[in-house]
Amino acid sequence: MKKLILTMMGLALFATSCSDDDSVSVPQNSNLDLNLSGLEDLGSDYVYEGWIIVDGLPVTTGRFSINATGTLSQTSFPILKSVLDAATTFVLTIEPAVGDDPAPSDVHVLAGDFSGTNGVLTLQHSAALGTDFTSSMGKYILATPTDSDMTNEDSGIWFLDNSGTSPVAGLTLPTLPAGWKYEGWAVVNGVPISTGTFLTPSGMDSSGIFSGASASPPFPGEDFLINAPAGVTFPISLLGKTVVISVEPSPDNSPAPFALKPLVHTVPVTASTHTVLTMNQNLGVVPTGTVSR
Repeated sequence: MKKLILTMMGLALFATSCSDDDSVSVPQNSNLDLNLSGLEDLGSDYVYEGWIIVDGLPVTTGRFSINATGTLSQTSFPILKSVLDAATTFVLTIEPAVGDDPAPSDVHVLAGDFSGTNGVLTLQHSAALGTDFTSSMGKYILATPTDSDMTNEDSGIWFLDNSGTSPVAGLTLPTLPAGWKYEGWAVVNGVPISTGTFLTPSGMDSSGIFSGASASPPFPGEDFLINAPAGVTFPISLLGKTVVISVEPSPDNSPAPFALKPLVHTVPVTASTHTVLTMNQNLGVVPTGTVSR
């Protein structure tokens, strides 16, 4: 009888315990959904990561990749509902795939504020690049000032304007936030060749590996004379070739131009060397997107 009573007491306690557990509220998740366009495959070394700003602090929403066709590896991310409901802003960054810091990197690509359950993601948001590049303008000349040979003047490009009494900067570009830099390119036989990275339109850029031994002008640019990459022979005429100014993440994910190319121009086949040429804005396809919760 004593054993039966103890067993019944144990069952009663078990039932009470179950009843108490059932009454405990379980935290609920909501989904954060992304719809992005105009972004590129970052390769194996970098990934995209989303963040929501809650009480002024970043909270990760998850990491994902984008393939060559622009398809996201994941578009919906479960987030604690109370945290997601309190979010004011969404920010998209580029992060190292391995050895990443738990905080956001400086490379903020897109951002947008929530208005109710939705948000529009843009480059010009203050938490992203802070500009839409509509003020961008570019001029350049063909010349090879680092070489005394005057027979290959169409094998160099310099982003300067020499139409006045003395050369001035040929590029008008907005100042970039930390995590970004500009880079010039000439596309030769389908191969994009960097003219160097820079932050301001005046002053020398980071390159010089293709130029000759003479002093370079104090502006971004490059002479394509030595150390030609595979598939290209220097000197090379840039007539009919494409010239690009891109906006690059720093650190960079690729030896090719990033998806954001605010200025592009095809050098006329009839262009004269040492004469100013004007670039075109290229803002028809830029990274953009929406976020919903």
